[in-house]
Amino acid sequence: MNTVVSEWQIVTVIDEKGQSVGDVLFCTCIIDTRNRFQPGHYICTSRITHFNTYTCLIKTVTDSVYQVLGEGKRSTIELRYFSLLRQGFSPEQINALKGLPIVTM
Repeated sequence: MNTVVSEWQIVTVIDEKGQSVGDVLFCTCIIDTRNRFQPGHYICTSRITHFNTYTCLIKTVTDSVYQVLGEGKRSTIELRYFSLLRQGFSPEQINALKGLPIVTM
């Protein structure tokens, strides 16, 4: 079995030169039969190796399989912000944070 997810995005991670270093899946867990993720929690996967749009299955470099439900979207983030994605910030939140001024005291 696999992990069923919703509210999903395929996120392209780019380096400082604007070159893609890979795509990952950022989504919300509905059910995980392997008990790695709790329902309602975010997931940021390892690099995507295959996406079958007919079966809606995404496979990653670690051989994990995710079944995506509903409409997804695509987004892009810079590699230097990837740790924020792994911590649970969505691509939209990361892009909003990039525009905030840095306050020093």
